[in-house]
This record gives sequence, C-alpha cells and structure tokens, in this order.
Amino acid sequence: MTEGYCVKCKSKKTMKDTKEVTMKNGRKAMKGKCGDCNTSMFRILGK
Repeated sequence: MTEGYCVKCKSKKTMKDTKEVTMKNGRKAMKGKCGDCNTSMFRILGK
C-alpha cells in the first residue's frame, strides 16, 4: 500500500484504491483514497 498525506486527517495515512497516473508534465503520481475518511489523496512519485 502507498502512504500519503491526508489533508482532512492532517497526518500520513495509507491509500486505498490506488491508481498510477501520469501528469501533464510527464511525471508519475499515485491517486487514491484515504483509508480512514475516504478523502481523495494524491502523491507525486520520484523519477
């Protein structure tokens, strides 16, 4: 599971239903939902 920062919980949480996406500038990112509050989360990955 991928870990990311949840804005609503204000802490790092594990993401569920993750999906790898490519942004407009070509960088990769993970998109998913917070495991606790179900808020959308986004994490930019390294090169």
